[in-house]
Amino acid sequence: MAISRALENAKLEDLYLDPLNPRLGRNNTGDDVSQKDVLDLMRDWTLEELATSFLESGGFWTQEALIVCNEKLYGKSRLVVIEGNRRLAALKLLQEAYNGNPISSKWAEIAKSAKPTKDLFTKIPYLKADKREDVEAFLGFRHVTGIKEWKPAEKAEFIAKLIDDRGLTYEEVMRKIGSKTPVVRQNYIAYRLLLEIEDNVQQIPEENFEERFSVMYLSLRTQGVQKYLQIDIQANPKNAKVPVPKKHLKALANFALWLFGDDKTPALFTDSRQVDRFGRILESGEAVKYLERTDKPSFDIAHNLAGGDEPEIVDLIEKASDNIELALTRVHFYKKSKKVQEAIKRFSADASQILEMFPVITAEQKK
Repeated sequence: MAISRALENAKLEDLYLDPLNPRLGRNNTGDDVSQKDVLDLMRDWTLEELATSFLESGGFWTQEALIVCNEKLYGKSRLVVIEGNRRLAALKLLQEAYNGNPISSKWAEIAKSAKPTKDLFTKIPYLKADKREDVEAFLGFRHVTGIKEWKPAEKAEFIAKLIDDRGLTYEEVMRKIGSKTPVVRQNYIAYRLLLEIEDNVQQIPEENFEERFSVMYLSLRTQGVQKYLQIDIQANPKNAKVPVPKKHLKALANFALWLFGDDKTPALFTDSRQVDRFGRILESGEAVKYLERTDKPSFDIAHNLAGGDEPEIVDLIEKASDNIELALTRVHFYKKSKKVQEAIKRFSADASQILEMFPVITAEQKK
């Protein structure tokens, strides 16, 4: 049956928050996590907006029915919400507020603003799934590739569980969640890399991992990072489970410190737009030696040692040459044009100035 199309209703106390929800964070999930702890972890998920909407719209939205399945939880079979945990948490906190136990003054104000509808806490619509796996495709479309996206680390963890726990291939995950195979592969490798860092590098604060996971994910596309860590970005799940070979664990520790920082040393850079430059730094032997021998290295110094802006300068000059070559195909039609003449004067002055910096080139042209 997979997910039933028959709408059912349940009382609030009969519905359970999912202690395996990826959004709770990989270190906060498990069958033994209490409902109180799950709700505490969800308090900052802007639940007030949902509660206010329930009251203003006259109740729970049938078109946003929860998706649940019967699972053994805390020793009994219970209705566990697989999709819709924010909605359920908002209802639970709203009920607490009406019962005189608001968690904040904001929740107290919400409870005073309107009375709950008659069935708000007693007839909550839901659709039942046969098992958790039946909801995976829906979760993937909605939260990994859809409009209600999870955070990068949460998406990667979801993908990794499909591969590690369910034994799916990259291609099978791609079809299930509607993504692209390279994206699935990079997410999986990034998540496995994160776990390898956690196992081998102890000084990195957990919150640093969460905040900068997307930067690490982006860095994996660079040749510098792949080479420095000896990561095969094309590896299949079996070979990618431990992305960095054991003999390169020192490099892994360096990479983690540069990327995430610790309590004593800030991250080497904070702007995700610097990822490509970071990759070029790791391609330079001289720059890498500087990073490895310096307690608190400078990104700018490392970047200069790696050639600095050379790639950008080359790109600018090559684009200018392309434009001049294109202009040469038609400029003879405009020999009398004042505007063209002024543009040529500007170009000539700039070209002369550049050539003065490279006398070797001028000497070659005179031969």
